[in-house]
Amino acid sequence: MVTPLLKSERNQEIKRAHGITNPLAKRLYTLKEAAEYLGRSEWSMRELVWARKIPVVRQEGGRKIFVDILDLMEFVEKNKSTYN
Repeated sequence: MVTPLLKSERNQEIKRAHGITNPLAKRLYTLKEAAEYLGRSEWSMRELVWARKIPVVRQEGGRKIFVDILDLMEFVEKNKSTYN
């Protein structure tokens, strides 16, 4: 099964091959995509959101939750560690 991020990457390859480029990369990810980006389950991602460790973007009055890629990158940077 092809994952959503891999589909997106494949679509970008096809567009590049046809000379179609988009200088603006995708910034907002669904909860499922954000979980995949971090290598977590969707429920684990929800727990991070509920614990206020990762902020979300939601349209006023809307239910759908999006996560900013910059917040995901910041989360990764904050949680880096080394093994001794």
